[in-house]
Amino acid sequence: MTLKLDAEVAVVGGGPVGLVAGLLLAREGVSVVVVEKSAEVETDLRASTFHPPTLDMLDTLGLGQTLISQGLVCPRWQVRLHPGGDRVVFDLGVLAAVTRHPYRVQCEQWKLARAAHEALLREPAAHVRFGQEVANVAEDDDGVTLTLNSDAGQTALRARYVIGADGARSTVRHGLGFPFEGETYPETTLLVTTTFPFEEHLEGLTNIAYCWKEGGNFSLLRVPGRWRVSIYPREDQSIDEQLTEAAIEAQLQTIVSRPQTYEVLEKRPYRVHKRIVPNYYRGRIALAGDAAHVNSPSGGMGLNGGLHDAFELVAALRDIRRGAPHAERFELYERRRRPVALEQIISQADANRARMREKDPARRREILEGLKAIAADRSRLEAHLLRTSMIAGLRQAAAVN
Repeated sequence: MTLKLDAEVAVVGGGPVGLVAGLLLAREGVSVVVVEKSAEVETDLRASTFHPPTLDMLDTLGLGQTLISQGLVCPRWQVRLHPGGDRVVFDLGVLAAVTRHPYRVQCEQWKLARAAHEALLREPAAHVRFGQEVANVAEDDDGVTLTLNSDAGQTALRARYVIGADGARSTVRHGLGFPFEGETYPETTLLVTTTFPFEEHLEGLTNIAYCWKEGGNFSLLRVPGRWRVSIYPREDQSIDEQLTEAAIEAQLQTIVSRPQTYEVLEKRPYRVHKRIVPNYYRGRIALAGDAAHVNSPSGGMGLNGGLHDAFELVAALRDIRRGAPHAERFELYERRRRPVALEQIISQADANRARMREKDPARRREILEGLKAIAADRSRLEAHLLRTSMIAGLRQAAAVN
């Protein structure tokens, strides 16, 4: 007996990737339920960089301008030596002929999630269920049944297809039994935010800056009203010691020394991983975003790659609804997105991390001069920006048939 469907597609995960996937489906008139274990859209410190092609994609949902209006338009980014200030600046204006947005936007990811959620609430084909956690995933010939736990008890949700966009600790991925192959980097990074105006004290500072300092490195990413400072750890202190107010203050003082104490608004430690699943789907269930791949945040590609997954996966479901066999179309989704995650996103992020972890002054100088040579050569600069802005990866995926 065929069981009644609650929705054509169930999306597990109420972050930006899951909510955008749900909105894409709902705008096409597909009945969709988005399930999220948290009680509401989470607003903690996570990603904040949106690349040009992602903004182009979000324009199709009316969300690109939302990010621009709530974020900072950043046409330039830099790598610099601190405290001397010698730097290379990359100008995204070079990409004006290939994108409507030749810049990055610095905007906290929760603003996109909140906007997508609000848009979903206006879609008659969509339902969002916060506070419900997937306990079990069971597939049969006709669909997938999700067992959900909530404060109200246990319920079942049945859909023809399931998208697992539930993050690095994905219960959908665990339910599929997929390994998450790769490694965890040894260091723990500290992310803090402060209202201190670094731009008034560091000459030529752009809103996105990756910086070497004596014995270590840090990054400065500006969002409205504050700077996000990623502090890479000292090797002579435990992470608990480095999380103390005194230790964070000491680290910030190495960036700009001042007699006053820094106002720290938020802080959190995080571990960095590079991992990927061997397969992006099984049967009627497909993975997207951090559920499928995670990488170093250096370069700001993780969230963007997840959103690119969502657009490609919804395109796959569109083809399936038009008659394409789901196994063949999901296989094409995997062939398009997995190599990009492995060869472009994870590989680039790993190289970015390794570059900034370099401690030898002579090697740093050599790297900086090499980057300056790229920036001074129009053709090399364009190729570099196509790659670092993720346009090259999207072209690679689109070429796969």
